[in-house]
Amino acid sequence: MPNYKVAHSPDADDIFMYYAIAFGWISAGDLRLANFAADIETLNEAAIAGIYDATAISFALYPHIWRDQALLRTAASFGQGYGPKLIRRKDRALKRDFKAALSGRRTTNALLFRAAYPNARAIYMNFLEIENAVLRGEADAGVLIHESILDFSDELLVEAEIWDIWRELAAADLPLPLGGMCLRRSLPLNRAIELEDVLTRAVRIAIEHKELLSKMLAERDLVRVDLATLNKYLSLYANEDSAVIGDRQRRGVEALFKIGYDLGEYKELVDLDRAFIPSEYAALRGF
Repeated sequence: MPNYKVAHSPDADDIFMYYAIAFGWISAGDLRLANFAADIETLNEAAIAGIYDATAISFALYPHIWRDQALLRTAASFGQGYGPKLIRRKDRALKRDFKAALSGRRTTNALLFRAAYPNARAIYMNFLEIENAVLRGEADAGVLIHESILDFSDELLVEAEIWDIWRELAAADLPLPLGGMCLRRSLPLNRAIELEDVLTRAVRIAIEHKELLSKMLAERDLVRVDLATLNKYLSLYANEDSAVIGDRQRRGVEALFKIGYDLGEYKELVDLDRAFIPSEYAALRGF
């Protein structure tokens, strides 16, 4: 049986979208899937190196790897009126060249942060360390992501919402593309189509049975937050928009790529029609 390595971040929405497979709620056919968890920048670097067959990535990374990795239409996280937060200590104002802790050079929030604060000095660390780095004074500010946006120290305040920066740069009310998933183009096309289908069905089943799955994840300590916080977080980042990228989400991804291209982050502007797996071949070839 073919064995495939699937990597995701340890944040709640990624765990939620994958674990319908781990719990055996859907059939993967003759695909044997092994899952691995790592912080998002580690996954971005792994995608560049082609370590996993399918891996979660920051959407902002994708134009760097599109020739080697196909973008999946599922298991995506978008912000709509919310997203990562730039926080600082309440007792310290920011100077023009303030030092900011970010979760990775290739992340979406880092791209938008650099666009908004070109004079800031960015340092990069695991996203779980950012809040404490700001509290200890190792950084003047930091961008919180994942579940951290819902619960942080009352010694901190929100300096800026990445969502607001996104709205200004995109000049449109489009979903903010945060995390997506890609798959190695070197996989046989029929297997790539099957793997995308399995992952899509996993997300759909998870959403359909959100209450039960959330309870199981919390009871088994597979997430870092309590059940109430988990449900609140999943309502933001694991919903119908996560199952299949729709037209508005697609336009959001295209806007992000255009922002990065205009900033000189990318050598070329990626055409999304060439990014996705051509799943229509499944019907044509009888996969």
